[in-house]
Amino acid sequence: QVHLVESGGDLVQAGGSLGLSCAASGNIFSINAMGWYRQAPGKQRELVAAVTRGGITNYADSVKGRFTISRDNAKNTVYLQMNSLKPEDTAVYYCAAARSVSAAPRDYWGQGTQVTVSS
Repeated sequence: QVHLVESGGDLVQAGGSLGLSCAASGNIFSINAMGWYRQAPGKQRELVAAVTRGGITNYADSVKGRFTISRDNAKNTVYLQMNSLKPEDTAVYYCAAARSVSAAPRDYWGQGTQVTVSS
């Protein structure tokens, strides 16, 4: 099985920055795409960004130009650098991975890390 562990969630003021990390372990050879989702209270979980093993990225329109996803295949780690944060970005952020080359990985999930952006 694949284990995903997020870190880096915090409370930050609007306009600030925050970086998230997700380390994968277990059957890492089954992983291709990795990414980040978020879920605010009462809302559906939505894709924030994803990146394939080959480096192809996919971003939600709401975060383009503000967030950057990257990965280190050797470390089996994916990162999300979040800049110019808005209160609307407040959510639990979940790391995810997929077995395939997917623009929306959802085969494996981390437990989430809370990001709160104050106004």
